[in-house]
Amino acid sequence: MVKSLGTKIVHALAIFSVIIFSILMLKVVSQYTSFEKNVAFLAFKQQVVNNPYWLTFFYIHIFSITLCLLAGLTQFSNQFLMENRKLHRIIGKIYVYNILIINVPACFVLGLFSNGGLIGITGFLIQDILWAYCTIAAVLLVKKGNIAGHRNYMILSYAVTTTAITFRIIKNLFYNEQYHDYQLFYGINVWLALFINVLIAYLVVKKSQNTLSSQVKIINKNSKDDKQDQRK
Repeated sequence: MVKSLGTKIVHALAIFSVIIFSILMLKVVSQYTSFEKNVAFLAFKQQVVNNPYWLTFFYIHIFSITLCLLAGLTQFSNQFLMENRKLHRIIGKIYVYNILIINVPACFVLGLFSNGGLIGITGFLIQDILWAYCTIAAVLLVKKGNIAGHRNYMILSYAVTTTAITFRIIKNLFYNEQYHDYQLFYGINVWLALFINVLIAYLVVKKSQNTLSSQVKIINKNSKDDKQDQRK
């Protein structure tokens, strides 16, 4: 009972955190609605802001990523799934299309011009490939009826999605321009955010698999006991 309550509290805090940071992301996004080329992050990208392809992909990414965060958030509630199966599928499709058609291509282009030098560029490209792989795997598995596998890969996909949040948390907590080289810190932060999120996702998946395995053992044991009782 205590363990169950603790799990529910952790889940609630995680959901609350993502909602709060999604709202903060909206605030960040609002800075770019003027389409000026010297605001916020664009001030650090003056060498590419006049490239129409880069700038187009930047706006595509920045204006769609919050929808991706919020859409993914609804997909891991069992209660929501049971009560809103049709809506679950619709939101799931929005999430998948958002990633595969909009953000993966956009982030690939942006990654080629990433801050952080070679460390940052390779980190973003690996993140982009992993994002596409996990999302495609989740889709293929649900089409085959493998719900458990689908859920696991969706967790991994969403872990990559939320690296944007983890990246900003680390930067806001630890970056100090007086002591850190911006490019080096940025590049390391890309990898660190990805590692933290994938590790957490792996632990969540592992825990759910262990829970499922325990439940199966209990069911098998009860079934075996029932058969023995019938023989007596």
